[in-house]
Amino acid sequence: MKRNFLNKIVIGVFAGSLAISCTPDRADGDGNGLTPGNLDATFAVTETSANHYKLTSKDQSYLFSKWDLGDGAGFYKGKMIEDIFLPDAGVYKVQHQAVGQGGIVGATSSQTITVTKSDPVAGNLIQGGKFANATEWSKWTMNFSNPSGNALWSFTDGKATFVASGWDRNVLYQAVEVVAGRTYKADAVVSSTSGVADTWFEIYVGYTKPTPNTDYTGDGADNTWLRGINTWAGSGSSPFSGKISNVGSVNSNNTTGTFKATKTGTAYFAIRSGGNDLKSGISITNVEFRGSN
Repeated sequence: MKRNFLNKIVIGVFAGSLAISCTPDRADGDGNGLTPGNLDATFAVTETSANHYKLTSKDQSYLFSKWDLGDGAGFYKGKMIEDIFLPDAGVYKVQHQAVGQGGIVGATSSQTITVTKSDPVAGNLIQGGKFANATEWSKWTMNFSNPSGNALWSFTDGKATFVASGWDRNVLYQAVEVVAGRTYKADAVVSSTSGVADTWFEIYVGYTKPTPNTDYTGDGADNTWLRGINTWAGSGSSPFSGKISNVGSVNSNNTTGTFKATKTGTAYFAIRSGGNDLKSGISITNVEFRGSN
């Protein structure tokens, strides 16, 4: 009788242990999965110097912050007190998310920041980089007007999209003015709803002017791109969306996306693209080319 009684106790404890050990106590790596309650995502904006701002969340009793600076790059994980730099004149809708237990967004808040003047060094040299309207589209030139009808750029409100098949190609470019000795960095927001196959979509900068019906590699070889979606280099095969510096391939020749000006004058910012099957295409917006010193 004692043995049976003890066995029941042991079995009961073991079953209880199983029930406890099989119950998850975390979700998405943070907290216990319970919905956060009463979080406050409001924040204060303080201009610390020209084009520089400090974002300070009011309530800091949560796990972490996510910020969207209104520059097209979307939300990123940041600090509860965030120092930001907005180099271009414009109006920015800055959004803040307070993330609580379970990685759940407990609250969202937004404010508008108006920047009256572009930074004299880091201001964007690209014109029409948001592709907002026909005036912005006109800032760009295509190297190939319609090569076999298989490599085409199309423009809609807010983006330019490139599609190609059969290994056809095209180049979209514009002139930029650079200063000798200064380093410039290229970036852009790119996306594809389908992913692409056997494709290159690369940013080059060089002093050589693109010529009609010819490919373009700046002043160097075809592997000297500053930024790129390149399926042979490991990017673009699956759907993607984000800054090309984050979702693109890393090129061993240009890991930082920078161009060092060797002389003052006109250079050319070019997007060289083509491939065997771009499916639904690659879209681009918020194109940047900025000086860093």
